Amino acid sequence: MTIRHAALAACCLLAALASMNAHAEDNALYRQFGEREGLTRIVDDMYATVTVDPRTAPYFENAPIRRIKTKLVEQFCVLLDGPCVYTGRPMKRTHEGQNIDRAAFNALVEDLQAAMDKNGVPFHAQNKLLAKLAPMYRDVQDRE
Repeated sequence: MTIRHAALAACCLLAALASMNAHAEDNALYRQFGEREGLTRIVDDMYATVTVDPRTAPYFENAPIRRIKTKLVEQFCVLLDGPCVYTGRPMKRTHEGQNIDRAAFNALVEDLQAAMDKNGVPFHAQNKLLAKLAPMYRDVQDRE
């Protein structure tokens, strides 16, 4: 191997390592949530609560819960910089006509926080996800 080939190989190796490290930093938040498996547990726990919580249960009476949970895991994964693609409809269209008010939205957030606590998600990581979700209230609320 010539010096030129060795230098080229070293540069390629360094570039690959830098790329791996950048990706590891990019999805650190996703990993704090336990990746897809952790997100699935969180969403399962949240829906075990929202479907019986009197503040939120009426919104889920005839809802396709399995599909909603799948799409929510995808959405959280994307928001947390995980390797996922969200394949659901836009939030505004999905929640159109459901008469969701701030109290119901806040109740769902409380139930999500309880699920994250139950699954050991660090408080600072929870806050980062909630900060990304908060602007969605505008898309899910009913404006009369």
